[in-house]
Amino acid sequence: MIGVVAATAGGRSAAGALAAAWPGEVRSFTDLKASEALREAWRTCDSIVSFLAVGATVRVLAPLLEHKTTDPAVVCVDESMRFAVAVLGGHHGANLLARRLTGVLGCEPVVTTASDRTGVAPLDSYGADLGFTVHNPDLLAHVGAAVLSGEPVALEGADGWPLPALPPNVRVPPSAQDEREEQDEPGTGILVTDGAEIACMCHEGWFGNRLVYRPPSLVVGVGSARGVTAAEAGELIDLTLAGAGLAPESVRCLATVDLKADEEGILKAAEERGWEVVTFPAEVLAEVEVPNPSEVVRAEVGTPSVAEAAALHAARSFGRSAELVAPKHKSANATAAVARLAPKGRLSIVGLGPGARDLLTPRAHEALRRSSVVVGLDQYVDQVRDLLRPGTRIVESGLGQEEERARTAVEEAEAGRAVALIGSGDAGVYAMASPALEFASDRVEVEGVPGITAAVAASGLLGAPLGHDHAYISLSDLHTPWEIIERRVRAAAEGDFAVCFYNPRSRARDWQLPAALEILAAHRPPDTPVGLVRNASRPDETVTVTTLGGLDPEAVDMLTVVLVGSSRSRTVAGRFVTPRGYRWA
Repeated sequence: MIGVVAATAGGRSAAGALAAAWPGEVRSFTDLKASEALREAWRTCDSIVSFLAVGATVRVLAPLLEHKTTDPAVVCVDESMRFAVAVLGGHHGANLLARRLTGVLGCEPVVTTASDRTGVAPLDSYGADLGFTVHNPDLLAHVGAAVLSGEPVALEGADGWPLPALPPNVRVPPSAQDEREEQDEPGTGILVTDGAEIACMCHEGWFGNRLVYRPPSLVVGVGSARGVTAAEAGELIDLTLAGAGLAPESVRCLATVDLKADEEGILKAAEERGWEVVTFPAEVLAEVEVPNPSEVVRAEVGTPSVAEAAALHAARSFGRSAELVAPKHKSANATAAVARLAPKGRLSIVGLGPGARDLLTPRAHEALRRSSVVVGLDQYVDQVRDLLRPGTRIVESGLGQEEERARTAVEEAEAGRAVALIGSGDAGVYAMASPALEFASDRVEVEGVPGITAAVAASGLLGAPLGHDHAYISLSDLHTPWEIIERRVRAAAEGDFAVCFYNPRSRARDWQLPAALEILAAHRPPDTPVGLVRNASRPDETVTVTTLGGLDPEAVDMLTVVLVGSSRSRTVAGRFVTPRGYRWA
């Protein structure tokens, strides 16, 4: 919930605009005295937008500060609505909130956190969207300063996790232990591990000078007799983890058979440790191969294993693979086992829009910043190279290598990396989404990031040519036989659709566009509006409105989008309009 505090008429008006723009997200504190409103918003909300001066806001909130990871994020907006200043909790919501405010109020975000100014991934939220927690936050400032200063920082244990890129000075050493031993001072590092401190001791101490992240990589499987106590189940779980040198902070969930879904001892033991409980049918667990099956258990619950099978099955459902790292341990009335998962990689298929930076969506921007590998056509990579975080690995290639790019992106993601596969317009429209998804397996989490298509960009420049039913048709016969393209054009003509032609004409393909226009001309009048938009939203953009009878195909090339109206389309005050049916019958 976003608490909004205002003391002036202008602030209250802006608060109303936020409430209207973000329904269900905003709670207004505009009827209270400003200091009281700030304290109440601090107590009840996740973040705060304060239409007060930064100094006034800080003086009220300073006594309430506890820790940046738990305090509400705070953004101050000045009376003229010119600036949105991220004041508190920059990496915990304030920077993002400041940027969101620009879309409603038109103000400029003011972000002062060092990592955001340099483009480096912030360490205090590194891996947070994956469930990472920081084990020793007292080292955040020290290691963060080393990363930002370009000092050598060793990175261990992060391979296989779909994390954002870190700068080149943060690297995996050939032998982290050897490297630390060669230094006069303890080596600064970042360690991703589910190992308990006793299992990760080095000569400088438990973790030395390394910032430690706990990944959610473990699943505890539990089976029990009816009526097991929480104390017995909990003690067995703790002993099993400790015996394998595993950290409880890395446990993602507790898994068991669905017959135990109401087992109070198991549920309470999980609750005491802050873990979710997941259950599976006995017939599902019976299919899981385990090292220690029991026919006695099979006879009783329908599966030869509960603890080992539940741990493995749950871990596989969350990740791309799983291994049993602590086999079944027993107490008088319970069993416990632990499985470790290898996380699924992430593939973001990102549409960059038609070319202009202000038509790149915020979600696309965030997907690029979230990735450690970017795969794309070289000219598209050039469009966004400045947006990528330092250390991002770029895999670029030329025209005609679409399938190779798709395969490469999927392979990188299947290795557990965070990958952005980029293309112009929308990735799902004549672009990279379809070839990539043909190769992608269930070992990868796929995110489609929509973009503004060339057709939509062209439509906005022309007027409203796509105001009613319309069809997109590519005239390139490199992958589709002309007979099929011709049939589709004819169907669109007979159905009286407005038509947007992609790939209309090139030096080697100069007859397809005239042929398609001839088919359309048989079904609509010569004065039907036609729009030609070349390089929509780019510096050399050109926009032409003509007619079906007056169109010269020689004026069209591969960088042009051609939009042909339906029989009901009109030119109104120089604008190409296809009516929705309310005025022209």
